[in-house]
Amino acid sequence: MTQPLTTLDPCRCPMCGQPNACGMATPGRVVSGPCWCTLVQFSADLLKQVPEAARNKACICAACVAASHTPSLEPSQDSLQTERA
Repeated sequence: MTQPLTTLDPCRCPMCGQPNACGMATPGRVVSGPCWCTLVQFSADLLKQVPEAARNKACICAACVAASHTPSLEPSQDSLQTERA
């Protein structure tokens, strides 16, 4: 999911390069309420994946946030032990 960051654009996700729809970063956009990015939880693991140069400078997009909340398809050790018990 991480791609190299060539130039920092605060309107693009630092993880995938797609538009992040951040109301606070979009030039000329008047935001009537809080941006979506202030209303969601960003996991510590997801934030660690943001390139150092983009930290606190560009928002992660909603798709990358959603993907980080999607459970892994691989079974965890806990579920394997539960299934065997």
